[in-house]
Amino acid sequence: MLYHVGSRGVEKRSIFERAPRDREVFVDLLDEVVRRFHWRLYAYCLMGNHFHLVLDTPEANLSAGMQYLKGEYAQWLNGAAGREGVLFERRFWSRVALHESYVLELSRYVVLNPVRVGWVRSPEEWIWSSYAATIGLERCPRFLRADDVLAWHGGGPEARQSYARFVRDAIGVPASDEAFLDS
Repeated sequence: MLYHVGSRGVEKRSIFERAPRDREVFVDLLDEVVRRFHWRLYAYCLMGNHFHLVLDTPEANLSAGMQYLKGEYAQWLNGAAGREGVLFERRFWSRVALHESYVLELSRYVVLNPVRVGWVRSPEEWIWSSYAATIGLERCPRFLRADDVLAWHGGGPEARQSYARFVRDAIGVPASDEAFLDS
């Protein structure tokens, strides 16, 4: 099943307090979770007080993987930052994509988050998302299924340009989530 999932810090507080180290640790944990739970991760974006993932869970283990990811990260951050208590506001939120083709829209929506909040002017400027790797500006992490996203844009040498154009075309356009169901 295809999902758009994420989680936010309790009381909307930052979950990445000590940049860039906190985000680096989170990405390393994400790599571990994708491998351990056999997820297929198509897109991600780490914001200040929340994160987004677009993924498929062939083994129906979304809850177990999210519990592991958030739990391990919270334990690490609490220890590293000398803090105590809850880091995330609730279990997690998820939306099921109605059709595989909606992964395209999700992959665009997720990487445009930092642009839409005004942190950067273009998605390739935000290093904490899958965008730059998907269009070939950075090395693709082993946990990211960028080739699958590009295949949905026809594959081949033009796919990266097609995806980049697809994302750019939505800059300045209000986000829509009509393709998804709350779950």
